[in-house]
Amino acid sequence: MTETPSFALVDDRQQLDWPDLDAVVVRGTNALLAAQPGARVAVFAQNAVETVLAYLCALHAGIASVPVNFHLTAEELAYILTDSGAGILFVGPETAATGVKAAEIAGLKRVIGWRCEGVAGVESWEDWLAAARTAPPPTDMPARPHLHYTSGTTGRPKGAETPPNMFPRVGSVGALLEALQGAVAAGVPGPAILVGPLYHTGPLGSVRQLAGGRPLVVIPKFDAEAILVAIDRWKVATSVMVPTHFQRLLALPAEVRARYDMSSLRLVSHTGAACPMEAKRAMIDWWGPVLTEAYGATEAGTTNMINSVEWLAKPGSVGKAVPPFEMVVIGEDGGRRGAGEIGQLYFRDPTGRGIVYHNDPEKTAAAHIEPGVFTLGEVGYVDADGYVFITDRVSDMIVSGGVNIYPAEIEQVLIGHPDIEDVAVIGVPDTEMGEAVKALVVAKPGTAPDAAAIARYARERMAGYKAPRSYDIVADIGRNAMGKVNKRELRKPYWPSDRTIGG
Repeated sequence: MTETPSFALVDDRQQLDWPDLDAVVVRGTNALLAAQPGARVAVFAQNAVETVLAYLCALHAGIASVPVNFHLTAEELAYILTDSGAGILFVGPETAATGVKAAEIAGLKRVIGWRCEGVAGVESWEDWLAAARTAPPPTDMPARPHLHYTSGTTGRPKGAETPPNMFPRVGSVGALLEALQGAVAAGVPGPAILVGPLYHTGPLGSVRQLAGGRPLVVIPKFDAEAILVAIDRWKVATSVMVPTHFQRLLALPAEVRARYDMSSLRLVSHTGAACPMEAKRAMIDWWGPVLTEAYGATEAGTTNMINSVEWLAKPGSVGKAVPPFEMVVIGEDGGRRGAGEIGQLYFRDPTGRGIVYHNDPEKTAAAHIEPGVFTLGEVGYVDADGYVFITDRVSDMIVSGGVNIYPAEIEQVLIGHPDIEDVAVIGVPDTEMGEAVKALVVAKPGTAPDAAAIARYARERMAGYKAPRSYDIVADIGRNAMGKVNKRELRKPYWPSDRTIGG
């Protein structure tokens, strides 16, 4: 039987055992309850022990945390602060200055940060905790799920609560903690390692596992060999990764990979993007049949899963639908498709919930063809055994390094450039990231846009991960009489003709 490690939470700077962790959580929970920040607090920080603690304290206080991508600009962050109604913003040393500026724009009064000495407008995390009560906080308040913001198809991010299949709706904080403890006890034993940034739903699940009693190793910034070192040192059992992580791990020299013992791994979930088949086979050969693919979306949670044994028998599949979801495949004529027939993939949620967007009933309604039946914007088929294969994408969404990027937001920025008449943004193949963002630019008459200048313009106005990696100057982007652009046709020249998403 695997011995349970004594540590609770560790990064490259500090280590907390369970009594230390409990003491911080008690103080942080009491501090949040005393501050009365409203229904939500936002977290805008890179991976660190303190970042995990901010989420953990909010969970214990029954206050929804709003995970925010730490690459965002102050203006992008301010929109999320305003739309979510966050009452407190937590920041780290790398994000403090941007956080303060965003809080000023949004009219938010409290910014609390760790290791932010000398940054005006930031309250000390340490002082905030030290002033809090040490008595056990109540647990009878309602438990509230995280509120995530996805890139917007119409230019603005949309909020969506963590769905019930990822964050159980069990009533009180006390009941949630019991449910999380039960889930951890029923799963594989051993520590988890946090590899991806905490603003993503998959990595954020590690906070809930920590609340349920699973030790957590935090990797502040992705480093392939550092991950192997940590897995070996802390005898890590489980993690959530994206295919880009696999590509970077596999790129390490064979002699480096051979130095570290990976035998403690029991379950590595991967999500966020299609995994190249050769990379997945190589990871299974290296780590054993411990990989489980989780397909879904922030708004929906996991809709399909497939483990390593199943995938080796059904290479390229994203697995069967997981309860409560049921697969529905619909053709262009609106009719149902049978086994092996290609159509748009829909999911039926028998509870009737489907997808719910915060403050946006119109977008919520538009995501469904009938109550509880929604699509993630992809085309494929279900084989005779119930396994789903994705062959194409209907939506314009780009998935780069496991991050969803919507072209509309980028196009709205680029069209403001004085030399650009029209623009279309698409995803093109990228060996490491899966897809890269490309802009097809139509110049205004009499101008000669410079790609480097346009790139600088874009980087000044949007988070770096959204900015196109390449620009092509084209004569037109093929708008029809209704002004619409066929992105699938624009993508075709860049993708191999036998391209299959998910394989």
